[in-house]
Amino acid sequence: MARIRIPSTIVILFVAVQTGFLLFMYARYSSFMPQSEEKPSQVHILILSSWRSGSSFVGQLFSQHPSVFYLMEPAWHVWVTMYQNSAKVLHMAVRDLVRSVFLCDMSVFDAYMPWKRNLSDLFQWAVSRALCSAPACDSFQRTDITSEMACKTLCGRYPFSKVEEACKTYRHVVIKEVRFFDLKVLYPLLTDPSLNLKIIHLVRDPRAVVKSREQSVKALARDNGIVLSTNGTKVEDSKYKVMQEICRSHVQIYETATLKPPNFLKDRYLMIRFEDLVRDPLSEISEMYKFADLSLTPTLKSWIYNITHGQGPGKKKEAFKITSRDAVSVSQAWRNVLSFQKIKKIQEVCKGAINMLGYQLVDSEKEQRDLSLDLVLPRRQNQFSWSSFNPKH
Repeated sequence: MARIRIPSTIVILFVAVQTGFLLFMYARYSSFMPQSEEKPSQVHILILSSWRSGSSFVGQLFSQHPSVFYLMEPAWHVWVTMYQNSAKVLHMAVRDLVRSVFLCDMSVFDAYMPWKRNLSDLFQWAVSRALCSAPACDSFQRTDITSEMACKTLCGRYPFSKVEEACKTYRHVVIKEVRFFDLKVLYPLLTDPSLNLKIIHLVRDPRAVVKSREQSVKALARDNGIVLSTNGTKVEDSKYKVMQEICRSHVQIYETATLKPPNFLKDRYLMIRFEDLVRDPLSEISEMYKFADLSLTPTLKSWIYNITHGQGPGKKKEAFKITSRDAVSVSQAWRNVLSFQKIKKIQEVCKGAINMLGYQLVDSEKEQRDLSLDLVLPRRQNQFSWSSFNPKH
């Protein structure tokens, strides 16, 4: 059989034409595909904080909004199941769970919960208004302000599948977490094109945090052990080693977000101080809502006023409950309750955080007890937002 010899130049030309045609077709096809720059339809908000910092209260400010699907600390299930590991080791598992929840994929809980389960098997499920109203539960409307006790009574036996069903019907998915100690761990979520993630970083005066933690010593012992990597041994934080790690993490998160942060963090990080929040609730909440692309409703305004203008600082048995209290009194209670010796120790281990977050150190018991001396330093508007941080101030 005779062989036909084709010059190499023709072969090269043919390949070039074919490649050009394929690139042309790919470009045309791609023009009909969704672009990665397009944001997902849902807005995802992570309230990033630490134990006893007022984060449950802030979580409720979002949970009670009719446009929000909210979960309080879903990563609790990870830590309970894998308690012999350190917080650093568990970061990836926590991050993966949070991502799945943001995407309304609740199959992620299969590794941490009973196979046959109800709403009531989910940690702190009853503080989520979304799980107490349709379609998760038929007892309340989305516009209702729900209570934890009423929700537990009426909605606990609904199937767990309702969590995912409800999540998919909301425009905003909000998660409150206290189990992240490094902002860089969240970079894969912030760069994930399937997420539209924003971070609200809630901080509180470490001295006030310690006072609040002393009301919850036993409840925090297991988490303390995970923070300090004790291989499952429970720990009471009498020497403030956990507080030192918490303060260090707040500094790390804040510095990472404000000192030469990556471009993908622009307009996606907001610092809120608990003390500012309780002094001027509507202003601070309006700022958070604007950041999260939410509107403040008249019903929420009324509820916020009532819950921040109660009588007294709250009782010890209410340490993990959202009740009506004198919020400003709560924020200052540490100054009358803690000894100056404790204050000096806390200031020693958390000095960097106290200074950076805008709190005033006290040099004597007299300064500590003098409530006319304001220890919360004033801040410029939006001082803690991504674009306006000035390290000289």
